[in-house]
Amino acid sequence: MLWPFNRFRKSGSSPRGTIEPIYGMIVAQTREPLFYRHLNVPDTVEGRFDLLILHLWLVLRRLRGVGSELSQALFDRFCDDMDDNLREMGVGDLTVPKRMQKFGEAFYGRTAAYDLAWSESEAQLADALRKNILNGEHPDSAAGLAAYAGRVAAQLAALDDNRLLGAGWSFPSPVQQD
Repeated sequence: MLWPFNRFRKSGSSPRGTIEPIYGMIVAQTREPLFYRHLNVPDTVEGRFDLLILHLWLVLRRLRGVGSELSQALFDRFCDDMDDNLREMGVGDLTVPKRMQKFGEAFYGRTAAYDLAWSESEAQLADALRKNILNGEHPDSAAGLAAYAGRVAAQLAALDDNRLLGAGWSFPSPVQQD
């Protein structure tokens, strides 16, 4: 399990240098306009957050085979980013922990739903994505997001660990080119 407060522990070596480029790629992909123009992802703070969780979940699934330290480091980077964003938006020090708890609950709820749906079928994943990202609307877009998630997962699975950790890859286009 990923723990949101492990970043406060003192540890000898940190995989931060490995994780930073990967997290940067995740954030950059969530800014891809095709998600918002062609797949009806709401171009809002919530829509972008939900898309970030989807990509984080996909990469964390792949990192399961590499080691828990790297998964934890990626999750910690996500927590640091959310904390920084809250503070930039002017959220006070006393409110940040409550908001971070809500982010954690959203992360765990969505990833649990995605894990369960993934084990069932692409249609189940589409339903989970429609509920969590598309506000219960746009079933065709949800199917497109599920297909995209499948392409990302297949691409990540095909990478050897060195290429994955070296960020020597990129996410596919959100919209499949015919």
